[in-house]
Amino acid sequence: MQELTYWAQYAWVSHADGPVVERDVLITPGPGGTIAAVTPDSGPCPAGAVRLNGLLLPGQANAHSHAFHRALRGNVQVGSGTFWTWRDTMYRFAGALDPDSYLALATAVYAEMALAGITNVGEFHYLHHAPGGTRYSDPNAMGHALIEAAERAGIRITLLDTCYLSSGFGAAVTEPQLRFSDGDAEAWAERVSALKPAGHARIGAAIHSVRAVPADQLGTVARWTEAAQAPLHVHLSEQTAENEACLAAHGVTPTRLLADHGALGPRTSAVHATHLTEQDIRLLSESATNICMCPTTERDLADGIGPARQLASAGCPITLGSDSHAVIDPFEEARALELNERLRTRTRGHWTAAALLHAGAEAGHASLGLPEAGRIEAGALADFTVVALDSVRTAGPRPALGAETAVFAASAADVRHVVVGGRHIVRDGVHQLVPDVPTALRDSIAALQQ
Repeated sequence: MQELTYWAQYAWVSHADGPVVERDVLITPGPGGTIAAVTPDSGPCPAGAVRLNGLLLPGQANAHSHAFHRALRGNVQVGSGTFWTWRDTMYRFAGALDPDSYLALATAVYAEMALAGITNVGEFHYLHHAPGGTRYSDPNAMGHALIEAAERAGIRITLLDTCYLSSGFGAAVTEPQLRFSDGDAEAWAERVSALKPAGHARIGAAIHSVRAVPADQLGTVARWTEAAQAPLHVHLSEQTAENEACLAAHGVTPTRLLADHGALGPRTSAVHATHLTEQDIRLLSESATNICMCPTTERDLADGIGPARQLASAGCPITLGSDSHAVIDPFEEARALELNERLRTRTRGHWTAAALLHAGAEAGHASLGLPEAGRIEAGALADFTVVALDSVRTAGPRPALGAETAVFAASAADVRHVVVGGRHIVRDGVHQLVPDVPTALRDSIAALQQ
């Protein structure tokens, strides 16, 4: 692949005292898809460089994704319903997938993410086996399909292979959940150990939830991630019903149960963390556990507003995910943290634009095992996105306010360019590997509805 030099009209460049918007920024390629040098005030775009008009930002990390949930968009909005009725619909779509149809759907979904400025996805993957729980000849066929889909879409992936063994505390999996289960955590660990990282792919692990992994098997998953030095993600206290059932079964909250089994820590990301006690917040902060907020899904499912600001103030890194893909827009996820807090407190100014961009970029990448991404500086991965400053949403503010414009005005529709590892994946708003993303989405979703 030819190494390209890029020239950005404006760029959010990292400095020792924090990122600032610079102009006329020349980004020189380095080895292995990295940045060799970042030169602000470089003058006009030199001959041979790729000109990028707009504001260049670090590529965004989608720290929590269920790719097949994208098929639910527009199909679960009729009537009131609950999280649990939504889940029944989700199971029906899951039952229609096989490795080939999942490859087609996930390629389209990851291409949609690329168009939105996302360069790395954390795929919380629990759809492992064939209907009824039958093993494919390749036990990791579905995981391999997701890894290949990310490669076809030109983005990075951390496959968070998920342990899912129970339908509830002390209950066997139901018929739709047989596809998710390996039987026990040891069998899960044996299967996931066969997955290998690739250039664009990393392997991590997930505990679906404390209701889906028996307490005496939580430690097996935690020890596997410790030995592999891999990320560990877990759905935590998304619903009050989970907290009530955990208290009834174990006499402690889900957070306390995870802590007691060694599943919290700086490699762990607690997803949602919506309904927490003060003691839960202390346990998460003292263990330096990451918190992945998914605001568009949490509001779509009426989960509630989690204590993101309190967790961040206590020292927990905050990351962002699109989860069920009701919306795929990292800028919407970022500003929702601030706007949700404004609604809750009726005051403004809880997060700076820089802090929100940090959550969506550097913190998110680190939580997915990619600490070398999420910054515009020499030595970092050459993963970045460019947001137009002349659209109907972004025109007007001074360019020096680019960070605020990106977070509080821009949308995924304003992304003009995306570069991953120095490779120009989205050019002038067009995906270079999946040229017709809407058709790819339409066709792959329609195939599940036949």
